[in-house]
Amino acid sequence: MIRRLWGRLRVPAVLGLLVAVVYEVGSAQFLKVLGHIDVLVVVVTFAVGVPSTVCAAWRWCLVARRLGLGLSLGAAVADYYRSMFLNAVLPGGVFGDVYRGVRHGKESGALGRGVRAVVLERCAGQVVLVTVAVPALAAGPSVSAVVGAAGVPLVVAAAVLGVSAGAVALGLWRGWGAARWRRALAVVLAEVRVGLFGRDVLPGVLVLSALTLTGHLGLFVLAARVAGITAPVATLVPLLLCALMAMALPVGVGGWGPREGACVLVFGAAGLGAQQGLAASVVYGVLVLVSSLPGAGVLVVRFLVGRRTGSQIQCEEGVLAECEGADRGA
Repeated sequence: MIRRLWGRLRVPAVLGLLVAVVYEVGSAQFLKVLGHIDVLVVVVTFAVGVPSTVCAAWRWCLVARRLGLGLSLGAAVADYYRSMFLNAVLPGGVFGDVYRGVRHGKESGALGRGVRAVVLERCAGQVVLVTVAVPALAAGPSVSAVVGAAGVPLVVAAAVLGVSAGAVALGLWRGWGAARWRRALAVVLAEVRVGLFGRDVLPGVLVLSALTLTGHLGLFVLAARVAGITAPVATLVPLLLCALMAMALPVGVGGWGPREGACVLVFGAAGLGAQQGLAASVVYGVLVLVSSLPGAGVLVVRFLVGRRTGSQIQCEEGVLAECEGADRGA
């Protein structure tokens, strides 16, 4: 019941958050800066986004292969772009990753491992993000003000995630039973050890995760510059890391919502202005959508190929049926 209620209220709640943030800081400034997104900005967006996407897809390849699943880099890049586009346009921000894991698992004949491979590679990226963000916040300027502003939302988010995880674990425990739960946990731990912490995979996962994070930060810095923010990169990075951590919460609508709230809080606390934070966040959201557009092309191409393949199969089946009918008549 709670899950159904949250599914109905999530989109209105996030839209309400966005409306409240825009009303509080004003909309004129970030509507103005959107006009600064020109061809050069789009070119730089792809120059930053393509390498980071390839690195993320490569990370997925490493994890999937260690779990015994076949996955070429080319297919991984195409699937990653598709998942990025779906994440950018659908509520929750994780549907594309779920679809990517399910589809790869079905194609590989191992649905569970396919899904867990995606979960592991995304978790690796989040762990690297938090590992980088904590010392960056500690070393950044105005750290006490930033942490003070972001502290309450982060505590609330952690509490929500903790309660949700506890409820899911309790439901699985009751539904599966202790023995089945222990077996499932043993499988997950074994795959974490093999898929992430193996000596032949861990260095690659860490390096690729760091490169992917660098790309995300580079795109965010570009968005800040487009928004007219001239603060040094060393000042911006801790604030942008806070926003990226907020984006990890699966409560937004196409990535919008928590990021804007976090930017308004931390930019205001750092003395850069809540309006500047909102403008940078909105521009970043637009650039993320632009960088994910190849995923829309992947969706269209695969849809057309699937329809053509289905038509060919139906045609072949029809010809075969006619031949069988002719043989019976003879």
